[in-house]
Amino acid sequence: NCKVCIGEETKAMKDKRIAVWFSCGAASAVAAKITNDYYGYTNKVHICNNPILEEGEDNQRFLRDVALWIGVPIETVRSKKYPNASCKEVWTDRKYMSGIHGAPCTLELKKKPRQVWEAEYNPDYTVLGFTAEETARAERFKMTERDTLLTPLIDLGITKQDCFDIVNKAGIKLPDLYRNGHPNANCLGCVKVNSPTYWNWLRTTYPDVFQDRLEQSRKIGAKLVRVKGEYIQLKDLDPKAKGHKMKSYDVDCGIFCEEGAWKK
Repeated sequence: NCKVCIGEETKAMKDKRIAVWFSCGAASAVAAKITNDYYGYTNKVHICNNPILEEGEDNQRFLRDVALWIGVPIETVRSKKYPNASCKEVWTDRKYMSGIHGAPCTLELKKKPRQVWEAEYNPDYTVLGFTAEETARAERFKMTERDTLLTPLIDLGITKQDCFDIVNKAGIKLPDLYRNGHPNANCLGCVKVNSPTYWNWLRTTYPDVFQDRLEQSRKIGAKLVRVKGEYIQLKDLDPKAKGHKMKSYDVDCGIFCEEGAWKK
């Protein structure tokens, strides 16, 4: 019962504008559903999505299904500088793919468009799909981005696995990426992941995407994979090399990108 569990300070909230950032993942879907169910009657809830060309094609199907489940349309927030919403275009333009401060694709295609949207709509509160395991990440977001963050999943003790279960119970098919073994529902060939396990999984499961990242990283000179403490280019990756076991939700490419999120 959300009315019992969600923080007392927001229980009587009225006539506020709440922005929920939906990333086509299970956690943000559940966060959007709970936020609209609990706050939508007395407040204006915007559910927003930054489309990314390199995400799985099934993500937009999932978005439509989630919108029907929630009962409100999901707004598209797109970069004016990169209207095609292509990570590859950003990497080519910036001549940079990933590094210690994250990846420019997240900055240009998610964070900056969000900031433009916020400047126009001036939301009172922001919601992301932070789950019960991510209290520390939520606190960092409050300190570095917005201190008006609502955390319905954390407040209710909802885990990532709970989110999968809730979506499944609602009769919504998860994005194909999850079911194909990808760590999340974000971009294939995510340049924030440096594990050889991930890249060799991609080589086998999505060889065209792997080859595409290999060619672009070779042109730019980007070293995307870390083997035995040393960063190397994908072209030099041994197909048998392994790192940490690939887990679900290793990287969550939300509307911000932090150093710790890509060191897997």
